[in-house]
Amino acid sequence: MKYAIVGSGVSGIAAIEAIRSVDRSGEVVMIGDDPHGFYSRPGLAYYLTGELHDKALYPRTSDEYRQMNFRYVKGRVKGVLREARVLELENQTSIAYDRLLIATGAQALPLEMPGANLEGVFKLDHMEDAKRILKRARRGKTAVVVGGGITALELVEGLLARGMNVHYLLRGDRYWSGVLDEHESKIVEARLQVEGVTLHHHAELIEVMGKKNRVIGARLLDGRTLKCDMVAYAIGIRPRLELAIQAGLAVDRGILVNEFMQTNDPHIFAAGDVAQVYDPAVGRSVLDSLWGPARQQGYAAGLNMAGKTTAYIKAPPFNVTRLAGLTTTIIGAVGGGHDEDLVGIARGDSETWRSLPDALVAQSGFDVNHLRLMVGEQRLLGAVVMGDQTLSYPLQKIVSERIDISSIREKLLAADARIGDVVVEFWAGLRN
Repeated sequence: MKYAIVGSGVSGIAAIEAIRSVDRSGEVVMIGDDPHGFYSRPGLAYYLTGELHDKALYPRTSDEYRQMNFRYVKGRVKGVLREARVLELENQTSIAYDRLLIATGAQALPLEMPGANLEGVFKLDHMEDAKRILKRARRGKTAVVVGGGITALELVEGLLARGMNVHYLLRGDRYWSGVLDEHESKIVEARLQVEGVTLHHHAELIEVMGKKNRVIGARLLDGRTLKCDMVAYAIGIRPRLELAIQAGLAVDRGILVNEFMQTNDPHIFAAGDVAQVYDPAVGRSVLDSLWGPARQQGYAAGLNMAGKTTAYIKAPPFNVTRLAGLTTTIIGAVGGGHDEDLVGIARGDSETWRSLPDALVAQSGFDVNHLRLMVGEQRLLGAVVMGDQTLSYPLQKIVSERIDISSIREKLLAADARIGDVVVEFWAGLRN
């Protein structure tokens, strides 16, 4: 059996692990165009702030790769010949396959405005971007950051850690309004301001100003200009669908797959940021750009490619991240719909979060420790935990295992509820 995997991210690596758990002798080829190979994409934030060295972002040793027994081809696939089951590469070579996995990931949406191509305009899509940003970031210089979600905040905090003066532009009235509620946004914003970030609400960038091809400022829709040496943006990502479209596979916003991660061609599978997977919680196919699901999808795809039929059951999306230095866990459906700062989905984001569940909100804890629960008729639909993470694991279990919370529902929704205590007591009872 010949297996081909396009993409060198976490889905592709997980697929190889799964294939090797079933088939020790089949031929496995991975084709990737990232010059840095496989590394931890979520770790880039800590590389930007200087908390991690770039070497720490590589989770595998060369010995571990050798044991996985696959061939790595550095290059780009330009076409899939489905009838012949052959991949055509840009360097004129070709690779035959019996089973193919497309795990090409997603790429940052470009900034489209005058001056977007000037030297000093940056996105944070991969390792090469992070290295360029660090080369450019200088203590005492000024940066303007545009966008919503986790990546924009990673840019703000990374540049701040490098001693830059940072202006953060928000088109709406608060940060990440599609996922956080007003109170949570304000917690993050207050912490940013204490750290020295200058926030601009209702601020829309319309032009990056330049001189001799270098960034010198940012012009806003209301006529203001901000002097700056760098503009960094994170306005959303788009699945890399070119190969799937060329191959004539069924696509919507991502590559459509069934529960076995299989496309409309039974020999071709897709996983990770590029795949659009059915989510029973919201009753439609959604995009995720989270490390956990990408890994799980890749592993399920690998098992199915090797002939071990295994359904991928999408769990409620779950992410532990840092927002303005505050550890924050987001579980299940918590959202408020649209976010003006993002076009579609962001990195480290899930469309499921943004769906507004048919739920009542129980909220407690102000200042730094904060808890918000989305309470359905019989179960918890989602949760946001900011600060103290004691309840993060129990809540993840209660949401993902759809545990009946009827016995504590009224307590959670009581006006003066200490919802943290109610959850702790309920969890202790479950474990006993």
